[in-house]
Amino acid sequence: MAPVSKSSTPRLGKALKRSFFDRDVREVASDLIGATMLVDGVGGIIVEVEAYHHTEPAAHSYNGPTPRNQIMFGPPGFAYVYRSYGIHWCVNFVCEAEGSASAVLIRALEPTHGLAAMRRRRHLQEVHALCSGPGKLTEALGITIAHNALPLDRPPIALHARTEDVEVATGIRIGITKAVDLPWRYGVRGSKFLSKPFPK
Repeated sequence: MAPVSKSSTPRLGKALKRSFFDRDVREVASDLIGATMLVDGVGGIIVEVEAYHHTEPAAHSYNGPTPRNQIMFGPPGFAYVYRSYGIHWCVNFVCEAEGSASAVLIRALEPTHGLAAMRRRRHLQEVHALCSGPGKLTEALGITIAHNALPLDRPPIALHARTEDVEVATGIRIGITKAVDLPWRYGVRGSKFLSKPFPK
């Protein structure tokens, strides 16, 4: 996917409904690559995600429900927001049938909408660095715990299907110590907006 210039705003695909998330978390993760995520009109093209399934120990839901992860055990199509290392927020999309407790972590975006707001929130100008990590993108989009449990198909959140084909790369997930061999990280091959390049 070619980088988007500052002056261009790509057209949006069809709006994704909550039913989009009611299937295998890995399928959802792959299909989210190239989709557009907006929060109050600010956001961009999803270029990197990771899938987490309740059957593997890297998932927050692996040991059962807690006050923090309770939303994962509900129906699909809702946001799961948590604080990572006590520093930054991370946003996930709950997938699969109610009780499955599986989710997709959004790791990186290519900024396309509301760049001025993102730059103000992130205190930097470099477009490639605005959303190149899960904590960076939540700061850029203004996502906090207030967005936890919100539906993914109603304001302030809007998701739109990709409008062009993308080459989806896969690899192992980043920054975890359990289930490290699972190739459940997905992204746009060659994108300049990734948190970390995929192996060639």
